Amino acid sequence: MSTYLSDTAQNLTVDAASARFTYRRIGPRGGTPLVLLNRVRATIDWWDPQLLDYLATDHDVIVFDDIGVGYTTGKPRESVDGFADGAIEFIEALGLNQVDLLGWTLGGTIAHRVALRRPDLVRRLVLASSNPGGQTPGAPAPHEKVFATMTKPEVTGEDLVYLFFPETDTGRTAGHEYLARIETRVATGGPGVSEAAGKGQITAIGHNVALPFEQVRADLDNLAQPVLYATGLHDIMTPAMVSYTAAEHTRNATLLGYGDAGHAFLFQHAEAFANQVANFLDD
Repeated sequence: MSTYLSDTAQNLTVDAASARFTYRRIGPRGGTPLVLLNRVRATIDWWDPQLLDYLATDHDVIVFDDIGVGYTTGKPRESVDGFADGAIEFIEALGLNQVDLLGWTLGGTIAHRVALRRPDLVRRLVLASSNPGGQTPGAPAPHEKVFATMTKPEVTGEDLVYLFFPETDTGRTAGHEYLARIETRVATGGPGVSEAAGKGQITAIGHNVALPFEQVRADLDNLAQPVLYATGLHDIMTPAMVSYTAAEHTRNATLLGYGDAGHAFLFQHAEAFANQVANFLDD
């Protein structure tokens, strides 16, 4: 039997113009809801239930699948703006006037775009292991094995451990513990991410990375919301320099780094990160 409250949360749906969105909602109602946006090639089943439970201790937490991804209907998008449209549509369909956003990797890129386009809708922003766009000056290019692994037709558990956790005994142990925690949801055989949706997400990432960095820096300068940037210092997918540089160009930014973690630092250090998020949101 699951020991995580989030593993018992029911799938809910809400209809909007472009899709029937599927989501889950846990934690106490009241205050500003915290909406989570996920990584490439993942559904709501792949969120770490331990992290969700920690976040939901004192906050109204909502996870959802964007248009055409996983449990949500509709035509998959192929741009960050397209996925941002989906997120905005979902939030408005729930009747929410203002939210906090927590985006991990591609989800962080989308959250950043939502905040720029709809500053009235976003109160605070948490960007975890995410790239606002462009080629960050001084950031090392990911090893070719990284892209080859993340674009495989079938990504295995071992692939995820390689991509998300450091290649140390501690890192690999944390990776396999994460895989064990998500097993309750993943083993139920829920929908995965279709080939079309996965290709759309990869295309969106490619277009985002190709943006001129001067344009990205101008966007960062225009962010009005307080932003918490968080990174693992051994991230092989989105180097820590990306978060450092983004924070440097954001007017109201806090930078948080985990020295023994990688792309999935938020799962490796779930309790500590959730506490940092809570302090940031409640400040």
